[in-house]
Amino acid sequence: MAQNPNLAALSAAGVSVWLDDLSRTRLRTGNLQELIDTRSVVGVTTNPSIFQAALSHGDAYDAQVSELAERGADVDATIRTVTTDDVREACDVLRPQWESSDGIDGRVSIEVDPRLAHDTDKTVLQAIELWKIVDRPNLLIKIPATKAGLPAITAVLAEGISVNVTLIFSVERHRAVMDAYLAGLEAAKNAGHDLSKIHSVASFFVSRVDTEIDKRLEAIGSEEALALRGQAGVANARLAYAAYEEVFVSGDRFRALADAGARVQRPLWASTGVKNPDYSDTLYVTELVAPNTVNTMPEKTIDAVADHGVVTGDTISGTGAAAQEVFDKLSSVGIDLPDVFVVLEDEGVDKFEKSWQELLDATQEQLDAAAK
Repeated sequence: MAQNPNLAALSAAGVSVWLDDLSRTRLRTGNLQELIDTRSVVGVTTNPSIFQAALSHGDAYDAQVSELAERGADVDATIRTVTTDDVREACDVLRPQWESSDGIDGRVSIEVDPRLAHDTDKTVLQAIELWKIVDRPNLLIKIPATKAGLPAITAVLAEGISVNVTLIFSVERHRAVMDAYLAGLEAAKNAGHDLSKIHSVASFFVSRVDTEIDKRLEAIGSEEALALRGQAGVANARLAYAAYEEVFVSGDRFRALADAGARVQRPLWASTGVKNPDYSDTLYVTELVAPNTVNTMPEKTIDAVADHGVVTGDTISGTGAAAQEVFDKLSSVGIDLPDVFVVLEDEGVDKFEKSWQELLDATQEQLDAAAK
């Protein structure tokens, strides 16, 4: 089967296409393999909302949940078993992409329990547990970039475990994440781990930045403020890429680790489904093209790019100054940027906690029904 030319062009420009979704139905129908074969998909990301949606629709999990109920499994053990089984199977499907890319792609991400977002020690323990349960070298453990998450990221990397750092909204926090990554690599090196086997991506959320800032710009209502709508998300990501280049292309600290086999921590563009119908549905793909990046997309966005995405090569490099101008203008019209990023992080954690609770409640209902 031939690859779609638009997505193939995106891959050729250095962007790894990852699917932001997973379900047992996708795995069992061959849909994931089809996306690999025809849409240049070379990775998968999951989160609590994705698993909540997967387990709440259809009957793909009913037999396994009933079997676990008969064994006396509680709700946490049931969810852990079901989700890690899906992720392990997806890792196996993507194993050829992992092998052919020397471990860079072919990755599948699973997130620690979002209720642990503000607990460093429990996050570390669960990350290690998930790594052992899935038991696949192409796994990434997702840890949120909260203040409690940063030392957890370092500690987990120090164990030789690959990490997807999620819920990054600001360049300032992205810099702290890169520091946590470098500290983790240094500790891993001291512990005797092979640095070439440790991989990481920094998941920088895009569309939610526009959603929050646009709302504030509309509340301000001036002509100058309204003219800035739809610009913040892309500008923020472009500034993040400039920070990545500072650390991993020009930085001395990473150079010393690279000599020992370390890999860069690639920027990953997350939340790339466009929320505002006034904007192009490929905005957060075609405007964020650069080498050594990942774009994790819902299938709807992948289809949009396949149908009408115009990929013209690198659209990030050299845009840092213009992106900073956008942020300067946002500040000048009265946008409190530090507050924006605090609100977005809090909302992000709350959203995943809510989805996880809904997953717990729905699974408990299934367990109770199976036990009758």
